[in-house]
Amino acid sequence: MSSARPEITQEAKGTGRAAALFGVAVFVSAFLLFQIQPLVSKAILPRFGGTPAVWTTCMLFFQVALFGGYLYAHLLTSKVSIRGQVGLHVILIVIAIAMLRVLPEASWKPLEDESPTWQIVMLLGMTVGLPYFLLATTGPLLQRWFHLVLDGQSPYRLYALSNAGSLIALLSYPFLVEPLLELSSQARLWSMGFWCFALLSAGCGWRLWQSGLSTEYQTQKADRSASPIMRDYVLWFLLAMLASVIYLATTNQV
Repeated sequence: MSSARPEITQEAKGTGRAAALFGVAVFVSAFLLFQIQPLVSKAILPRFGGTPAVWTTCMLFFQVALFGGYLYAHLLTSKVSIRGQVGLHVILIVIAIAMLRVLPEASWKPLEDESPTWQIVMLLGMTVGLPYFLLATTGPLLQRWFHLVLDGQSPYRLYALSNAGSLIALLSYPFLVEPLLELSSQARLWSMGFWCFALLSAGCGWRLWQSGLSTEYQTQKADRSASPIMRDYVLWFLLAMLASVIYLATTNQV
């Protein structure tokens, strides 16, 4: 029996490594995305009296940042050249690392004469705003890059990995992370995780950069799929809203 040609074997190995790189990056980003929400909310709740309104404001900030991340990913992949996408995204990641501060400084205290809602929003924006925003972009952005780099392979396996990372993060925090680690240790480990995410994302960007794909090729790939109709948008909006309403109604009383 004849063995497989060396070039085919090497190509298969390269494809497998690329798929693994994208998969790990998406999993790590989803895990960090859902770990930071309870972590930073727990850190600032006592400073504002621990009322349900504080938790609701935190969730509002994270939901808006999540939507902003999705919008950024859509505009980036549809309006910017392939190498421009990689360059801009890596620059934002570097800025996020330079500004990374998970927990507010101990000297920071809320001002009594200002609205606590805006103080919470500003506090979250100055600490985890940009890192959270970039984590939120990862799912849709890397699925698009995966589809471009590995032509013919479905990116939806990354969606499954993203869901797995999110679920593990949500379940592990109240049962493992919170009871076993101090807030400072949680923040330190999360920061280390964000560094790993940054390296993985840069690696995914490098694979796309090396692919040599043109903007015209990207446009041709995007034109193959049919656009959703208005009914689809309405259904997606209502389903997402229902999940958020149930989540907030439950956690406000727990």
